[in-house]
Formats: sequence, C-alpha cells, structure tokens
Amino acid sequence: MNSININITEQQLRLLDDEGNLIHQYPVSTSKYGTGNQNGSEQTPLGLHRIKDKLGGAMPVNEVFIGRVPHGNLDECIERGVDLPDDVIMSRIMWLEGMEPGRNKGGYVDTYQRYIYIHGTNHEADIGRPSSIGCIRMCNQDIVELFRLVDVGTEVLIEE
Repeated sequence: MNSININITEQQLRLLDDEGNLIHQYPVSTSKYGTGNQNGSEQTPLGLHRIKDKLGGAMPVNEVFIGRVPHGNLDECIERGVDLPDDVIMSRIMWLEGMEPGRNKGGYVDTYQRYIYIHGTNHEADIGRPSSIGCIRMCNQDIVELFRLVDVGTEVLIEE
C-alpha cells in the first residue's frame, strides 16, 4: 500500500509506493501556528497517522464542504449567500486519525477528534507556506489526484 510523508519545513507532501519510492510530490500548506497536537491549538499534529475516512469522491472539483456536507461550488455558494468560513474546505477530504496514543491519539491530543484533514482550499495562492489552522491544505486539482491514489488506511507520517 502507498504511504504519505508530509514535511512541515519543506511544505511538501510525498506519495510513496510500498517500497518507499517517490510516486508524486505536492506542495501543501500546514498550520500558520506551527506544529502541535493539543486540542484547540490550531496547530498541525506530528507523528504517524492514517486516513480514517475519505469524503467527496463523487463530487466535482471546487465543491465546498461545510461540516463535511457538500454545498455546491465556491461561486454558487457565494452567489447564494452561504455563510462561509475563512478557511473553506473544498474538493476532497481525507480525515486523519492519529496512531500514537498520548501523542496524537486519545485525550486532548486526538487528531481525529480535532477534525484534522488533508483537503482542498479556497486559498491556493498560500500553498507552499504555513497558513492553515491545523489541516493540510492542497491545491484542488492536487487533492483530487491524490484522493484517487490512496485508500482508507493509508499511513500518513507528518514530520518537521
């Protein structure tokens, strides 16, 4: 099975095959508040994770998700006056679950309970530098491609 390595310093996501060979590399944006695993910190959690859920696979690119529910594309949402957060979740969602009890799983450090995703964004111009509120943002076309290449259960290592 493929795996994902996210390097915070480089703001890069690497998709690796089961032997560790590079398949694809994508620029990302992690938290503007740095790294950390505490609930409420808005920081990107470190350590070993896995993709627990994949959402939005049947939706078009640029679909807006609010509470993981599709609401139409960004232009439609703006036209209809949908109340959008600053950090719009778009195109695809890969919801991460921590694999290290006490570090990113359980209690006040639980990545899944913190709703940490790899997702598309309305802030594509910021990709390549830290600017999210904890999640890993990707360009919308990139997240659609990556979504097709990984399965639920894929390991995701986030490191500095």
